Amino acid sequence: MAGGNAIRGSRVGAGPMGEAERGDTAARQRISFWCANRHETQPSFAEGAAVPEFWDCPRCGFPAGRDEANPPAPPRTEPYKTHLAYVRERRKDEDGEAILAEALAKLRGAR
Repeated sequence: MAGGNAIRGSRVGAGPMGEAERGDTAARQRISFWCANRHETQPSFAEGAAVPEFWDCPRCGFPAGRDEANPPAPPRTEPYKTHLAYVRERRKDEDGEAILAEALAKLRGAR
C-alpha cells in the first residue's frame, strides 16, 4: 500500500479548474510589433485597452514598433569609459604634468 495520501499531487488552496469557477476571460486582441532585426512579437492585450507605441523585443531586446516597414532604430550604446578617459576629458596634458610635478616634489621633500 502506498503512502495513503488522498490529496497527492495537489497543493493547499487549489480549487476546481475551469471557466465556470473562475468566470469568463476578457476578450483579447493580438498586436504585432517589429524590431530593427525584423523579429515579430505578438503580445495580447484586452479589447479596448491602450496599446503602447513601442514594445521590447523578447529575442534581441531592441525596441519594436507597430510599423513593419519602419521599425524603431536600435538604441545607440556608448562604449565603456575608464576613469582615466573621464579625467582626460576634464583636464589638459599640461594640467596633468603640473599635478605630477607637484606630487613628485612633495615625495622628494619628505625624504
